[in-house]
Amino acid sequence: MVPFLDLHAQYETIRADIDAAVARVIRDSAFIQGPELKAFERDFSLWCGRQETVGVHAGSTALMFALTAAGVGPGDEVITVPNSFIATAEAVSHVGATPVFVDVDPKTLLMDAALLEQVVTERTRAVIPVHLFGTPVPMEPICAFAEKHGLVVIEDAAQAHGAKWQGKPVGSFGQYACYSFYPGKNLGTFGEGGAVTTDDVERAAYLRKLRNHGSSEKYLHDMVGWNARMGGLQAAVLAAKLPHLDAWNASRRSHAAAYREALQSLPLTFVGVPSGAEPVHHIFAVRTPKRDELQRSLTERGIATGVHYPVPIHLQRAYAHLGKGPGSFPEAERAATEMLSLPMYAELTVAQRDEVTGAIREFFSAPVG
Repeated sequence: MVPFLDLHAQYETIRADIDAAVARVIRDSAFIQGPELKAFERDFSLWCGRQETVGVHAGSTALMFALTAAGVGPGDEVITVPNSFIATAEAVSHVGATPVFVDVDPKTLLMDAALLEQVVTERTRAVIPVHLFGTPVPMEPICAFAEKHGLVVIEDAAQAHGAKWQGKPVGSFGQYACYSFYPGKNLGTFGEGGAVTTDDVERAAYLRKLRNHGSSEKYLHDMVGWNARMGGLQAAVLAAKLPHLDAWNASRRSHAAAYREALQSLPLTFVGVPSGAEPVHHIFAVRTPKRDELQRSLTERGIATGVHYPVPIHLQRAYAHLGKGPGSFPEAERAATEMLSLPMYAELTVAQRDEVTGAIREFFSAPVG
């Protein structure tokens, strides 16, 4: 049996750190914001190379708050990609704006910057590149496009904690970057969590009010805000995990290299990594027209896999009103029918990895019929 993800295995490697952090929060009854959140925000800012981190209760909220801080609202348009989790587009919709999609590079499945000029309008206010699966988007052309048109860049780094582009951490290129700390992420909580990072100190202060009912002082509210605070327990867990993240990411890169080495001779396509990118492999996906058959075969062998994402956002019922039917974004649509995500986590053993690659090799060597 090889699980797709094994969170308990991670916990066992740092049990003492986690248990001490949780016990400290319980001892101090510091359940909402408090010193644990302040400590994590400080440490994550240093780790990311940004001036400010604002912890919130989910990655989806982080995206919505970043758009709000950027002044995006009703009647505006935001350019992004259709092959992401729906939260990327939902955040745009929740602030009253309209998501406008561009197709992706057929090799990397990342935003194709060459297509941006085709969709920009006088209503465009922001662009959200998605560092899909933990692989950095080449940021220079996107930032140049945004500067030319006076747009805000908000990096969706929900899957890319610690990834680098040209030696610089992702999340440090745009005015804002948004992270998810969902349990399965490279850096995950024991529940929900997210963060916005920025170098704009004033906007960070605004975001801290926004997450706390528009208040920076109890019972005094400067604006209509949200109850979107990160809990003290989640912040403490993240702070305990953060010192281990670089090593975990290195382990993921080792597993990815081993997967590529073992499977390179098979009729599979690997999702490409742009030259100059240092990915962190939140997801390791391969592509094959026989995706569904391969997944069934692996399931029968006790090997869990995933599909990210089977239906692109523009083909979801929730976004049918945009009028972008099948064929609108062919590269994203084609990838959605071919991608299969293999087990990937730092604690994956060599034996488990070999079981996965062995089963895949057997599938492709089996006689037809």
